[in-house]
Formats: sequence, structure tokens, C-alpha cells
Amino acid sequence: MRPILDTLSSMGAYERQSRRRRSDTNQHRGTTVQQIAALYVATGGPYFNLEGVKPYDEEADARTYVGPYPVVAHPPCQRWGALGAASHARWGGRHNEPGNDGGCFKAALFDVRRFGGVLEHPAKSQAWAAFELPKPVRDGWIKTPCGGWVCEVWQSAYGHKANKATWLYYNGKSLPPELKWERPKGTHQVGCQDQRGKSRNKPTLSPRLAAETPPEFRDLLINMARSARAQQ
Repeated sequence: MRPILDTLSSMGAYERQSRRRRSDTNQHRGTTVQQIAALYVATGGPYFNLEGVKPYDEEADARTYVGPYPVVAHPPCQRWGALGAASHARWGGRHNEPGNDGGCFKAALFDVRRFGGVLEHPAKSQAWAAFELPKPVRDGWIKTPCGGWVCEVWQSAYGHKANKATWLYYNGKSLPPELKWERPKGTHQVGCQDQRGKSRNKPTLSPRLAAETPPEFRDLLINMARSARAQQ
């Protein structure tokens, strides 16, 4: 098992409130289920109809979340990647500006720090630099100056059909778990076709399938949120 890595970065800590999170549990078949909130998730998607999970889709507007449960946060990523910058360069408009996600990432990061839990975004997300999160390294967690942890993991290791390299930010008193650090090549691809020819391409997933979280990875994130205890 690879060691968890520490960082000596001097980056400033993000503002945290000191409100204590209430403990809230559900009873299910004689076992205790820690309630969590799943923020910025697809309507009717993998986080719906699960015991102990309260999903917040676009209509619910997760930016309005005020606790008290730990969270799994999937803030929208379209304005934080290379394609977002290309879209703005081509079409212009304030709504296409890189980073203009309506405050979703900022709110999600605040909620993870306030209530505990985990935030997921595509690898190389420009939100990491914008919010002064250290860039993950391969095969391990890095502790951040604000008390959280970051890492890179491929969702193909958890059943996604594409590689789907992913960055995680975790906050809680419990240490983050060891993950599947291997990087199996996916059978499909996400996004645009490689213009260098058919040999460079794989079948392209639909936007819905590309965005969907595999059940095994979803369950991992839920368990991370349930084990988190917001820092006071």
C-alpha cells in the first residue's frame, strides 16, 4: 500500500466557519446509515433512490445548501477546462467566460470544508489553481495547507468505460482511504475525435454516459463523505 504524501506548500487557507455539524442518522434494516448530501448531480442519476443520500440536482440548486450533512460534490466543470476556454475564444459572451460557473465550485468547496466530504472534478481543472489547491501527484494523497487532501484517480479503475482522469479534494478528521491507483486504459473516449486519424480514436461516449459516475466510484465517494468529520 503506497504511503499518503504530505506537502510543504505555503498556500493560504480558505475561510472555514466553526459551526458544529449535527449528527444525523437513518435506520435501515437494523443498521445505522449516516445521512449525506450529493450536490450538483444529474436528475434521476446514480445518486437518486439511495438510502441515506439526499440528492441536489439542478432544480434543487446545490448552491443553496446549508447543511448539516457531509457532502459529495460534483460541481459543473464545463467552464474550467480547455474546451471552456476554446468555446469562449470562438463564441465570446460573458456566460462562456472560463470559470464562470455561477459560483458552483466556490460553493461546493465551501460546503466540503464546512461539513466534511469530498469534491470531484476532471483532472487538470483550472478551478484547482483558481482556488489555490495544490496539484495532485501520481499514486497518493497530498495534504493541503488548509487541512484537506487532494489526489488524482482514474475512474476506469472503478468501471468507467473511458479513462476519465479525476481530481478529488477531501476534507475530514478521518484520513482519506487508499484508492485504486492503477490506470487501466478505457475502451471508449470522452469528447472530440482525435484529428490524426481513426487509429488514434476509440468509440465516443455520449455526454450522459461520459458524465455518469460508475456505481463503484459513487459508493467510494459516499463512504468517504460518511467517514468525514468536518474540521472545527
